[in-house]
Amino acid sequence: MSVRIYGNREIKTLAGEATRPTSARVREAVFNIWQGRVLGCRWLDLCTGSGAMGAEALCRGAAAVVGIEKSGAACRVVAQNWQKVAKPEQKHRIIKGDVVRQLKGLKGKFDLVYFDPPYAASLYQPVLSIVSELLLPAGEMAVEYGISKWQPAQIPEHLEIVKEKGYGSTHVVFLRPASKQET
Repeated sequence: MSVRIYGNREIKTLAGEATRPTSARVREAVFNIWQGRVLGCRWLDLCTGSGAMGAEALCRGAAAVVGIEKSGAACRVVAQNWQKVAKPEQKHRIIKGDVVRQLKGLKGKFDLVYFDPPYAASLYQPVLSIVSELLLPAGEMAVEYGISKWQPAQIPEHLEIVKEKGYGSTHVVFLRPASKQET
């Protein structure tokens, strides 16, 4: 299987539903919202799946892309895809393992984070509690979710909602580090 990304480039995906790629509609919407922020950014792709979001970020000029994915087979496909689309000056790496465990040991800060977990997984709260430490002060995170599986009502206090968008049964909430209130 394959999907098409920015520039009409084709990348490979695994067969089956184990690594459901972000739909073209949602992918395009996220990149339209972040269009002025991708060039030169450091991008973190959580529950990377097919790697389509990271590949698209590379095609749009991200300086560095890091992904975390549990499936070894998916990691191999992602590595091939990112190698195929990246320019020599762009850095990219895929980390195999549990997203929560790997986030706890991840070094560096990121401008943009995309998080698309398996909707039924209980990953939202643990990841959101960690990820703000990895966001740059002006950074932003997009969280994809199925409305019947999770609601962004339980956002940790260190994050705040920038906007929410719905695309059929898929929704995306955009978060940023909460601004500190002076008392």
